[in-house]
Amino acid sequence: MAKSRKKWSQDVTGRSDAMDLKKGVFESDDPKKIARSVKHSAEESDRRKSSPFRAAMSMLTFYINRAGNQLTKKRRGTLEKAKDELRKDFGRQPKD
Repeated sequence: MAKSRKKWSQDVTGRSDAMDLKKGVFESDDPKKIARSVKHSAEESDRRKSSPFRAAMSMLTFYINRAGNQLTKKRRGTLEKAKDELRKDFGRQPKD
């Protein structure tokens, strides 16, 4: 194959109608920073089709699921903590 093809998930992340994410948001080591950024993007988006909480949580979960086995345990842990921080930021109970 001479030409490499983008994965559909990369295309969705880059051109999602749900919201515009800050470049490199998922690369941070700070779960609170990730959560704040995703929350801000969801609240500012006028293209999302659900509540800001659902849009933000969906994008974070989508990223974790699409990365799959490529995530280290430490990285996955940081992203899972970001989900808990996102729940707190929206006034919801973190999962145990």
